[in-house]
Amino acid sequence: MLYCFFHILFISWGFMTSNTHALEATQSQLLLQLRKHLEYPIQLNNWENYTGDFCYLPSTLHVTIRCENNSLTQLKIMGDKDKLSNVTLFHGFAIQNQTLSDSFSIDSFVVTLVRLSTLKVLSLVSLGIWGRLPDKIHRLHSLEVLDMSSNFLFGSVPNEISRLQKLHTLTLDGNFFNESIPDWFHSLSNLTILSLKNNKLTGRFPSSITKITTITDLSLSHNQLSGKLPDLTTSSNLRLLDLRENHLDSELPLLPKGVITVLLSNNSFSGNIPAEFGKLNHLHHLDLSSNSLIGTPPSAVFVLPNITYLNLASNMLSGSLPNSINCGNKLGFVDISSNRFTGKLPSCLDTLSSNKRVVNFTGNCLFVGNGNLESDCKRHTTKKPSWGKVLWILIVVICTVICLVSFGIVLIIFRKRYHSRQTVTLHHTISKETEGIISEAGTQVAPSCRVFSMEELAEATENFDQSAFLGEGSIGKLYRGRLENGGYVAIRSLSLFKRSSIRNLKVRLDLLSKLRHPHLVSFLGYCIHDGGVEDSNSSRIFLVYEYIPNGNFRAFLSGKENGPERLLKWPDRLAVLIGVAKAVHFLHTGVIPASSSNRLKTNNILLDDYQIAKLSDYGMSVITGELEQFEAKGGDGPKSWRLKKLADDVYDFGFILLEALVGPIVSGKGEAFLLNEMKSFGSQDGRQRIVDPMVLTTCSQESLSIVISITNKCISPEPTNRPSFEDVLWNLQYAAQVQSTADLDQKSEGASQC
Repeated sequence: MLYCFFHILFISWGFMTSNTHALEATQSQLLLQLRKHLEYPIQLNNWENYTGDFCYLPSTLHVTIRCENNSLTQLKIMGDKDKLSNVTLFHGFAIQNQTLSDSFSIDSFVVTLVRLSTLKVLSLVSLGIWGRLPDKIHRLHSLEVLDMSSNFLFGSVPNEISRLQKLHTLTLDGNFFNESIPDWFHSLSNLTILSLKNNKLTGRFPSSITKITTITDLSLSHNQLSGKLPDLTTSSNLRLLDLRENHLDSELPLLPKGVITVLLSNNSFSGNIPAEFGKLNHLHHLDLSSNSLIGTPPSAVFVLPNITYLNLASNMLSGSLPNSINCGNKLGFVDISSNRFTGKLPSCLDTLSSNKRVVNFTGNCLFVGNGNLESDCKRHTTKKPSWGKVLWILIVVICTVICLVSFGIVLIIFRKRYHSRQTVTLHHTISKETEGIISEAGTQVAPSCRVFSMEELAEATENFDQSAFLGEGSIGKLYRGRLENGGYVAIRSLSLFKRSSIRNLKVRLDLLSKLRHPHLVSFLGYCIHDGGVEDSNSSRIFLVYEYIPNGNFRAFLSGKENGPERLLKWPDRLAVLIGVAKAVHFLHTGVIPASSSNRLKTNNILLDDYQIAKLSDYGMSVITGELEQFEAKGGDGPKSWRLKKLADDVYDFGFILLEALVGPIVSGKGEAFLLNEMKSFGSQDGRQRIVDPMVLTTCSQESLSIVISITNKCISPEPTNRPSFEDVLWNLQYAAQVQSTADLDQKSEGASQC
């Protein structure tokens, strides 16, 4: 009998064991089928011939697998960034080298996927997946996080997703969904993050969203939503509202008191700014720019205790702002430009009395400082003439236009004859397409280059007094100046380059002034002091830039600006690096000719009041005329020479990345030392030894590894092996995304433990 008992026990144990292995084998087989559906992407190469348990497969930068109780719970696959190329139109069919092939079937793919029914986290990003997302995705009933960003999904968001009761994060950014946003989100009782940015969604804002009491982050920007925005006060946990770049045309809605970031720019919102906005005491960032708002904004908005950024530009706001406004202590940036404000600029917004904050108030009719009237207000103060005067003015204008047209025709004929005899060649001409380079925000054409007089600059610097001296580098001395209107500028003095004629130089300087980007220190104008000599080795040029008062990136890395206790953490460093990478990518691809040799050093990265990075001393190759020098000397050809110079920028940026990783103390030991120490990044012990402790204690290992990898590529000795700045930027943004996810996971784990 005892024998029979052990025999039965042995058979039962064997049966349970075989079932366990069968379960693991089934899930492993499903993963291999998914790999086949995704057309064997290189990110999944380590699955090839793998015979072990996928639950123990080491994570990589692109793939993460997690299991609980021998069941798959997390699957994250980050695909090829080339799938993110600039595809603006997608018609629902495969695109060669962008989407998966014609033979890909999203229905078959999802049928296989939903058999992994224990999945809690599913992230399939930038894999070229295309088609309509099938309703059967709801069979992943345990799903808590769904992220299918940066693919080619179109049509509507499947209604059946509303059955995923455990779902708390839904992210479908950067696809081609082109129908209306569904109105069933309130059925997702645990939803906290909803992000559908950068799609083609149409129709009205779904009212069901206002019934979601759990939602904290709502991002529907860069779509085609229209109509009215409802009262959002019922979404009591809402912290982020991002509805930029839509066609919403109602009055501004009421918002919950706990909201922190509100981004409503580039819509058609009308009416007054609600007085209730002045009671949003948790608000940090408010952007209402480029709408059709009217009236006078509530004074209380400027005084909110936590407000740091306030942008009301490009509306139709009017009236006078009370001089008694006492701006909030944290308010560092205010833009009220391009409105219809009148009266005196409040003292807390007057940069003449304080440079505590950055204020842009141009395009209004305001008295500034000691009573100087802003020039833009002339259109407001001119009295309306009588009809008789209007008639006479009209006659004079018509006559003037006729005269000017006649004069213009004569001038054109004369100039054509004159230019046929010209021998001067300008190498840096500007194409018609780039004659007026538009800022990244797309709001204004860059202003023409201002020519300063020597007297103006001498007065601004008290005759270049030592008290105005900021330092001296390889390209001349730098001074701080204060112009007559009270604005501060940085003035760089350097010798005029020997090979450049003044005529040709002015063309280049005009080009440089058109380079407008949020992460570039704006070039405002110049003064050439040549004593009346056309070409002179003794002549000097003064370059005038906007003044950024808060110090450079190197100082912030070392703690010299705010003390060791305020050293930049890893997410802050990533934000700075991404900003600079965007600026350099713009210089390489957004202007003609491309600007190379941009003196990329941590000393040349300035940080404003919000730690937003701005690159200085860029575009010097445009001024120095290096292309002309190359063409005079000959070489391998202009194209290969330009590519080499662009690769040099990548190499220099690699050392900025290194300094962000190891800190300025270690980086000060020299280039050769750092190149040798890069080998240490390959091991965990090596990283612990060389990476800045502030980085180690505030980064996720995956995010750190991504940046180390791209750094290695940037400092490759062979220029042809270095990545483009597009590649660099993509990797940094991916690293930031990974870090943000890790921070959210850590925050939620901490909250659950509490």
